[in-house]
Amino acid sequence: MSRTVASLPAGSRITDYISLGVVAKTFPLEKVRASLAATGKESVRQRDLPAHVVVYYVIALALYMQSSYREVLRCLLEGIQWLVEPGAKINVAGNSGISQARTRLGSEPVRQLHDEVVKPVAVAATKGAWYRTWRLISIDGSTLDVADEKSNDEAFGRPGASRGESAYPKIRFVSLVENGTHVLFGSRMADYATSEIALAKTVLPSLGKGMLCLADRGFFGFEMWKLAAATGADLLWRVRKNIHLPCEQRLPDGSYLSRIYPSQRDQRRGHKGIVVRVIEYRLEGVEGAEPLYRLATTILDHELGPATELAALYHERWEIETAFDELKTHLRGAHIVLRSKTPDLVRQEFYGLLMAHFAVRGLMHEAALRAEKDPDRLSFLHAVRVVRRKMAAFGAIPPSGSKTVP
Repeated sequence: MSRTVASLPAGSRITDYISLGVVAKTFPLEKVRASLAATGKESVRQRDLPAHVVVYYVIALALYMQSSYREVLRCLLEGIQWLVEPGAKINVAGNSGISQARTRLGSEPVRQLHDEVVKPVAVAATKGAWYRTWRLISIDGSTLDVADEKSNDEAFGRPGASRGESAYPKIRFVSLVENGTHVLFGSRMADYATSEIALAKTVLPSLGKGMLCLADRGFFGFEMWKLAAATGADLLWRVRKNIHLPCEQRLPDGSYLSRIYPSQRDQRRGHKGIVVRVIEYRLEGVEGAEPLYRLATTILDHELGPATELAALYHERWEIETAFDELKTHLRGAHIVLRSKTPDLVRQEFYGLLMAHFAVRGLMHEAALRAEKDPDRLSFLHAVRVVRRKMAAFGAIPPSGSKTVP
């Protein structure tokens, strides 16, 4: 699909479209500079596009994927004089200058900034984010199309199709989502051929004590379960029907204790088993429901998590599909392809996209708290439009942080 050079309406100003303040509040200048210093990417001399400005530009690109590189930069630069030295002037670079600046920056500082800042945001008062004392988390994976360039094709590959190959190379990524706020965190990406399980193993360290992680049956396996449980998080994962889980002890709520093993040989010998609690249930009267659902959990005490509650809770795993839809359709735009033409810039753009989503979701969480509403009740698409439109309230954020942001 060819990309047309889009412009913002004539007379547009930063105060009308890009809420840089929302992004800068979420990703403060000191954290941006710290990520640049840690990766050795600080600007060594004054350039038309200093490194810290390019970081904000990468995030802004995700808010305006249907506008040209230069048009996004033009609007962005109207609102960032506080990011540079007094009296300094930044020119609106052309596409070549923008590409060179992004290439100098690379993907590592952006990824590091993402890892440092993008975390769960729910507090005790956040509605829909908790089950009893647990923070609800889900894990899943998806794919994104990237620009049809030879280097991208070689780096990431593409799926087969009924007639030849897919039109675009693809990246695969796996994320955790905080169910109640739709914040995607711990995300990692790789080439299309990398399996979700392999990627998920690199994501699991972002889990921690006090979380309850939900996952579909594709993730269940001894090694994955052991790695996830070792983080201190509790687990509630669906189990494939071909996995043998004999009942060792029936509990009062109908669930039972069993064990999983690294191999059939270990199972026959009773070696290296891990105790799990199994919950089996049916969805009566639900069209398209499967005959039987099985869940495994690390919550072994039926009083801490009754079977009926956990069975109902598992279906909140679909919150991650909604978060992916926000990322891929409402923020990115339907049928829009990641525009970067080299693999490292694809990685940079991917994390910029996630950070833009996080900034919007953080704003929505704050609004939900003030209104005492569930964040799910707020429109993500409307929030994106507000972020694009309402700069006036945030336009004077100084790098010193001496003023508070409303």
